Amino acid sequence: MSEWSIQELAKSAGTTSRTLRHYGDLGLLEPSRIGANGYRFYDEDALVRLQRILLLRELGLGLPAIAEVLTGERDTAAALRTHLELLEQERTRISRQIESVNRTLNKTKKGESLMPEDVFDGFDHTRYKEEVIERWGKDAYSSGDTWWRSMSEQDRTAHLQAQADIAAAFGNALTAGLSADSDDVQTITRRQFEWIKIGWQGRTPSADAFTGLGQMYVDDPRFTANYDKYGEGTASLVRDAMKVYAERNLH
Repeated sequence: MSEWSIQELAKSAGTTSRTLRHYGDLGLLEPSRIGANGYRFYDEDALVRLQRILLLRELGLGLPAIAEVLTGERDTAAALRTHLELLEQERTRISRQIESVNRTLNKTKKGESLMPEDVFDGFDHTRYKEEVIERWGKDAYSSGDTWWRSMSEQDRTAHLQAQADIAAAFGNALTAGLSADSDDVQTITRRQFEWIKIGWQGRTPSADAFTGLGQMYVDDPRFTANYDKYGEGTASLVRDAMKVYAERNLH
């Protein structure tokens, strides 16, 4: 039977060895065997299980919820069919988003009036509700949801663009070879901190919370991809910089 080392599996899945070890520690993804040298190896069954984990993560489920799903599923084929249905729903949602953006673009070019039901068709931040509650509690989701709904489309666009600009700045710093504790990178991290505070309605994240967010950018493939599109390793730089910032400025 074919098998792959943890490094090979991580590379193929677009994640990290650290993430796979974390999944193993949680009982989500056990290696098929451990070599005499302590290296972890994974067989085809592990590939299928990891596929399920990553797909569920992309749908917004937290790790405890994923563990419950996997524990309750004994029939792999049935589980995959169920997930295929979910992916079809996700494809439909993304198609609606594409159509929504196209309509907005065309109407903007023609100077036509925009309607909310057209602009926001297919967009639903509430699909991350369970994950937000799991990580930071119901109050965090409730306040964040109220804040996001109260914003105008212009404000939402500006907020998302600000994050993209910060991520790009981290990517440029990585390319320039700057360290996480350098003054320039810490200046960017200050921008990151202030941007996060906006989403937290001005509340100041604790050192642990800020550091935890940075770690999530590396552990969660979705966030890693969002940062690493500006250069592979950007997410790691962000994590390290946020840790330094927390140690220096937050108590």
